[in-house]
Amino acid sequence: MPAKVTVRTTNFRGIDQNPSLLGFGCMRFPTLTKDTPEIDESLAQRMIDLAYSRGVTYYDTAYPYHNGLSELFIGKALKKYPRESFFLASKMPSWLIHSVDDAKRIFAEQLQKCQVDYFDYYLCHALSTDMYKPYQLPGVMDYLTELKNTGKIRHLGFSFHDTPDVLKRIIQSYPWDFVQIQCNYLDWTFQDAKQQYEIIEAAKIPCIIMEPVRGGTLATLCEESQAIFKAADSLASVASWAIRYAASKPNVLVVLSGMSNEEQTLDNLKTMTDFLPITDADQLIIDQALSAFLSSQTIPCTGCRYCLPCPHGVQIPLMFKIINDYAVSGKHKRVFLTDYEAVLTEERAANCVACGICMTHCPQKIQIPDRLHDINDLYTTIKEQISTIK
Repeated sequence: MPAKVTVRTTNFRGIDQNPSLLGFGCMRFPTLTKDTPEIDESLAQRMIDLAYSRGVTYYDTAYPYHNGLSELFIGKALKKYPRESFFLASKMPSWLIHSVDDAKRIFAEQLQKCQVDYFDYYLCHALSTDMYKPYQLPGVMDYLTELKNTGKIRHLGFSFHDTPDVLKRIIQSYPWDFVQIQCNYLDWTFQDAKQQYEIIEAAKIPCIIMEPVRGGTLATLCEESQAIFKAADSLASVASWAIRYAASKPNVLVVLSGMSNEEQTLDNLKTMTDFLPITDADQLIIDQALSAFLSSQTIPCTGCRYCLPCPHGVQIPLMFKIINDYAVSGKHKRVFLTDYEAVLTEERAANCVACGICMTHCPQKIQIPDRLHDINDLYTTIKEQISTIK
């Protein structure tokens, strides 16, 4: 019988369950074709079955994931298993809540899509100063509290994308059961994750971690960073260092990983079976690798796609992926040119008019129009250079 992934048995206030320390994030399932939301259900089912067989009990989906298809798929994928054997999390799409009636309609829809009678963990999605306003509308929080009191929601929390001060205010506004934040060894200082984590810990509320590998960024890094990790442990993947870092924080209940293929699933299962927390020596290695990575000047995009659709057609995450690949891989300029020109003309950075709509949705607070302008300038410069060489 295969070994099971680690379960953190710490008694957290308000949590009467012990889910697996590794959670299966359902935002990045394999898709049938590139850059489309349709899930490769056969492959994704094998991944879910593999994770479940190795003791992964926490599955995290949301209303918008895969353009609404994630909840439908995970409902089918977990239907074969006893309901009490897994913990299912989903999220209220804050931006769609304009009244308590919206909350009631959407919650009922989510239960139906996921084929369950209750959610073990339910989140107010992506809270910030603006995104918390829907929950201040008459009756909305009363309704969520009623759902918790009647068992339709077992634990009520929120995911968060804003400043530490805003986090503190939201935590103090309601007796939340848990909080979900973006935390990894890059964002520990880069996005104030350290201060956010400490606020949650001080409030004696358990923390769930999202983006431990930062949308895959910390699974690849640059060649120098990869070499540092491989010299320290040739058998461990680069991604495993990031997963272990997040899971080593004592107030963490679950670390979510959005797995896109079987290789990632197997690697995460290996990392989280007989889990080894990060030591002081490990931290020094992480610090060295991070320093090398930061020198490559990448854009901190996780590929969450919250910035889309762009009203002017720009494929923002794709533009950032192309420039980040170029920055960290040492690719030749001609390769950058080829990658960029493979994108439809109407979807390129040049079409940005700096309207700023994308920035209101970006969890990373990236100055998106400025970065797109930089990418277009780089493309123009390289294009001219290559033309001159010809």
